[in-house]
Amino acid sequence: VQPLADAAERPVGTTTTVPVEHLAAATGQARDCEVTIDAAGARLSGHLTLPEATPGVVLFAHGSGSSRHSPRNIAVARLLNRARLGTLLFDLLTHAEATDRANVFDVGLLAQRLRAATTWLRAQPGCRALRVGYFGASTGAGAALWAAAEPNADVAAVVSRGGRPDLAGPRLAAVRAPTLLIVGSLDHVVIACNRAAALQLECEHRLEVVPGATHLFEEPGTLERAAELATEWFTRHLGHPAPSASHAHHTGSRLGTIPP
Repeated sequence: VQPLADAAERPVGTTTTVPVEHLAAATGQARDCEVTIDAAGARLSGHLTLPEATPGVVLFAHGSGSSRHSPRNIAVARLLNRARLGTLLFDLLTHAEATDRANVFDVGLLAQRLRAATTWLRAQPGCRALRVGYFGASTGAGAALWAAAEPNADVAAVVSRGGRPDLAGPRLAAVRAPTLLIVGSLDHVVIACNRAAALQLECEHRLEVVPGATHLFEEPGTLERAAELATEWFTRHLGHPAPSASHAHHTGSRLGTIPP
């Protein structure tokens, strides 16, 4: 089965450059903040969000043909932020690297970049003790599971949305982090890939099929459901943040309309 590419997605909104050391003290509103990640010489652009008293950070591994500007991943990140979980959305490849299709589907390389971003995050002020989760879409899911299978991987949870976990191959059996596989009921090829991958996982795992969803979860309500499932999984495994007065009125789990 050939890797399925996510549709190219347009940039959303604007960004503000905020020093990383100021993010944790920004009372949950410091969002879409630009950072630069040094990954073995490759400089990768990203957005780091750290809500107040967050227990962990979810790193996003986008699919082929996408980037940190993916509106679908941004929508999921917003719901995670609403649950007071941190997020890091970043480009797995530089612009020059992304022009080579061999790099786009090099799951081993993408996994290395994800691990490099994790190392970078751990080195940031106030982040060393935070629990880390991986959210992967399409080919990014294969990279997330590949990275999570490393012997020294310090990953608390993995979520795959419309992903290709089979691209992690024999490494699946080495994944220790609790893993949630989310697929659309109309994405028949990917459902088969996920069911086969689930048989190889020896960690805690669950396969969730979202009714009426195709590969990109473009149908009304389907992406929102996937985001809710991901938020529940990460909240359970990354931990619950301590309550604060400034966030007491934000107890709902929904973000309203998630962009198609």
